[in-house]
Amino acid sequence: MSPRIAFLANPTAEAQQARAALVSRYGEVAQDAADVIVALGGDGFMLRTLHTMLQRRVPVFGMKLGKVGFLMNQYRAGDLPARLAHAHATSLAPLHMRAETQAGAVEEALAFNEVSLLRQTNQAAHLRIALDGQVKLDELICDGALVATPAGSTAYNFSAHGPILPLDANVLALTPISPFRPRRWRGALLPADTLLRIEAIAPELRPVSATADFHEVRDIRAVSVRSQPVHAVTLLFDPDHKLAERILDEQFAL
Repeated sequence: MSPRIAFLANPTAEAQQARAALVSRYGEVAQDAADVIVALGGDGFMLRTLHTMLQRRVPVFGMKLGKVGFLMNQYRAGDLPARLAHAHATSLAPLHMRAETQAGAVEEALAFNEVSLLRQTNQAAHLRIALDGQVKLDELICDGALVATPAGSTAYNFSAHGPILPLDANVLALTPISPFRPRRWRGALLPADTLLRIEAIAPELRPVSATADFHEVRDIRAVSVRSQPVHAVTLLFDPDHKLAERILDEQFAL
């Protein structure tokens, strides 16, 4: 029996045309009645789809019709039910960000790739880093810092010279962005259940923003980050396109 499919597509003409062709070929159901979501676009669109589907807990099969497609399978219109039937399931647990602003507000968001802190002005950020309530770095002078999941470790984290993490490593990457002091500190690997707190030192003079995937909070005073397996989502990949193997391969790419 073929699964009930709902198709979501990036607004680009290419993705919308592909969606129309797939719906004509396979039919579709409403999102709340679907057994699987097929997302057409790039990694940015996939991240937004995952956030949209958090409450539904429906597996998502992505096909690349965008600029970047690390989280996507190759686009092919044929044999979609067979591909879905043989797909390899990968569970992704997001990070939970709790951001406290200078004004006293609190904003919360989830991130499947990373939570990043960045300076808002020409002034370098001064950050204090604590793990499970214990200060580990009293002052990091930098452009910012980020916490990446294994799935997100090949994205912004890797560009900031952070490590690529195997998908089943059960660790997070804490990576500084353009660190000035201490010069030799290049980050840390943290157990996935670590409660990380990053405080902005003198934020009224050196303002800092925090971003969970694409949700930005400006003028923060402190941010707490922790993995949230309870909100894990399921991505589907072709057997020859498994995410874990692709992440490993990235470590040998030249």
